[in-house]
Amino acid sequence: MATRFHTPAVRVNTGVRRAFQRDLPRWYRRHHRQLPWRTTRDPYRIWVSEIMLQQTRVETVRPYYARWLRAFPTIQALARATDDRVLKLWEGLGYYSRARNLHRAAQIVVRERNGQLPDTAEDWRTLPGIGRYTAGAVASIAFGERVPLVDGNVARVLARIFAIRANVKSPRTLQSLWKLSENLLPETDSGNFNQALMELGALVCTPAAPHCDTCPMRRVCAARARGLVGQLPNRGEKPRTVHLVAKAAFVKSGNRILLKRRPRQGLLANFWELPPADARRFRVGHRIHELRHTITHRRIAFQVYECVPTVSFRSNGRWRWATPAQLKALAIPAAHRRAIESVLSAKK
Repeated sequence: MATRFHTPAVRVNTGVRRAFQRDLPRWYRRHHRQLPWRTTRDPYRIWVSEIMLQQTRVETVRPYYARWLRAFPTIQALARATDDRVLKLWEGLGYYSRARNLHRAAQIVVRERNGQLPDTAEDWRTLPGIGRYTAGAVASIAFGERVPLVDGNVARVLARIFAIRANVKSPRTLQSLWKLSENLLPETDSGNFNQALMELGALVCTPAAPHCDTCPMRRVCAARARGLVGQLPNRGEKPRTVHLVAKAAFVKSGNRILLKRRPRQGLLANFWELPPADARRFRVGHRIHELRHTITHRRIAFQVYECVPTVSFRSNGRWRWATPAQLKALAIPAAHRRAIESVLSAKK
């Protein structure tokens, strides 16, 4: 049974507060990364970046961010876009509910707020897909509102500096981290302070092999003093890895490939993909491709079989034949697109 730790109220002494409010911003000014969303105070652009960066690495986001803003430079342009266009621009970033919520929120802002984005964290949280973290990030960075934020990087930094041993994912500990983050906020420039906290976690106080010797907070870090850096943060037990097999049908007619549209609700809603290798619809031949991909704790073996429709096969509006040129314009899950490209390349 995992050890349980209670989370007492954390007191911040003068030396620690000074390190956060003086040393950390000074380090940030000298060492922060030059990122495109840091060159603007446009709340729309900052909002887009924050949504894209959720559970996604900065270097992965960069090209998506640039393409998105070329296609949708304003909130009005995003609100006018079709669902298919939005999903296509997001293809490959994963967690597609983020894109759908961005789209829905843009439509709400244009329709109900005359295109005017909120300027407070409280108001931001009334929009779809906006939680406490995103609301605080956009409000503090774009509008200078004095509000805290806690994401994975910030939770790790605070857990180590204050030697918080409780599970940082538990509601009680998370509430304490939010209070602590708020307590550390300077009176002004909260946007840069919040970014400095996140940047410290991204560049120095990393999950593995943190760079403690160059950390601007090393003199006040309780985990470093007590030899606990490698043990913190406590994130609870990892979910058990699940291994799955998914079988898809590759059906070709001339230069066209058969696709099926996913349901209108649920995971990857309305995406086009290779249909399941279903013996009721297809004569399933030999396996022509296999790739492996991971979704959170699931390890998936994605197998593609050469198939021919049976005489009883009937298509409807959720099916379509697509040429290679048409494939480029459709929103297709990354694993399916990789498989299609590999099979077509092998057949040349």
